[in-house]
Amino acid sequence: MTTARLPLFPLKTVLFPGLVLPLNVFEERYRAMMRELLKTDESEPRRFAVVAIRDGHEVAPTAPGMPGGTTAPEAGPTAGFGAEPLEAFHPVGCVADAATIQERPDGTFEVMATGTTRVRLLSVDASGPYLTGEVEELPEELGEGAEPLAEGVLRAFRSYQKRLAGARERSLSTSDELPAEPSVVSYLVAAAAVLDVPSKQRLLEAADVATRLRAELRLLRAETAVIRHLPSLPAVELTKAPTNPN
Repeated sequence: MTTARLPLFPLKTVLFPGLVLPLNVFEERYRAMMRELLKTDESEPRRFAVVAIRDGHEVAPTAPGMPGGTTAPEAGPTAGFGAEPLEAFHPVGCVADAATIQERPDGTFEVMATGTTRVRLLSVDASGPYLTGEVEELPEELGEGAEPLAEGVLRAFRSYQKRLAGARERSLSTSDELPAEPSVVSYLVAAAAVLDVPSKQRLLEAADVATRLRAELRLLRAETAVIRHLPSLPAVELTKAPTNPN
């Protein structure tokens, strides 16, 4: 396996290969990361690894000026991740290639990156101004029956879109507008479906494309069935229930 040491950008979301990731970078540790990436020649990829944060861990404490902020945020590359940052992150992430990094007058950055390759996070180094990690590239195996599974997932995804948006069939994308390559289908659907982070993370970690597509087919059918019954639920009771601050 090919290994590399890359800057780490932990997020409360999952990045998939081929998907675009816009970032608003304002924390100092990530500003330092972007300043370092800008030193890379534009002809070379400006790569960093995006890893999803496990439930129960936070990106950083609330800062002054933000809702509920009373104290300055914790400083340092491990802020919000505990003494063992490796345990705060899911083990599989995605390499991102920053196509554009634009610094604003206030020192924050606007970044547009694209997911490229799945990687497994082997270790985390917190000795610098931002976290870096040793990662190994994960192979992209097709698996048995990927092509017919992709066709089935696309059909299920259209039905899911229709139920989710309340759209008519003629307003949905036609088959000519949707990808046909199984790997692309698997990642596009994983990113577009309204799922929680653990569910998306399991899709990212799937052993091969066919396994991911099978899981998506089950999820789409289940979610579509739930959405189909939502309009029949008595929503008026929601206005009488006490408000949960969470």
